[in-house]
Amino acid sequence: MAEFSVVILLLLATVTTALIAGLFFAFVCGVMPGLSGVDDRAFTSAMVSINTSIQNPLFALAFFGAFFFTGGALVIGIATGAGSVTATAVALACYVATLVITFAKNIPLNLRLEGAVPRGAADARRGFETSWAHWNGVRAVTATAAVASLGLALVSAT
Repeated sequence: MAEFSVVILLLLATVTTALIAGLFFAFVCGVMPGLSGVDDRAFTSAMVSINTSIQNPLFALAFFGAFFFTGGALVIGIATGAGSVTATAVALACYVATLVITFAKNIPLNLRLEGAVPRGAADARRGFETSWAHWNGVRAVTATAAVASLGLALVSAT
């Protein structure tokens, strides 16, 4: 039963983490390059709108679920010896890094952008775009590393 529980948690962790990694990757490959060619007002308006609309239950399920499912798989794996504890621990560490980057870098930049827009779109964009894109790229890498580690854990658990 413990092995089944670990496999289910690892599967849920893999899916939710992959969704988040894919979201960040989409910003790296399409959203930010696409927005780079628009004027300052369109850029800031789009980013503020995206940052507001992403705060929804479906996103929260994937974003926080990735952490809780991975953590749950690790706890059960340690307690029962089921699954690959090492790969799961690496996945959790990578995803925690993703969370730290998000809360320490990207969210403060989002809030600063929203507050700066009334003072001028050009200035708001200048203080946001490069730094936000950089940290989003870093968290795309950390989230993708978590997915890879979860894949290894899932393979070894089945």
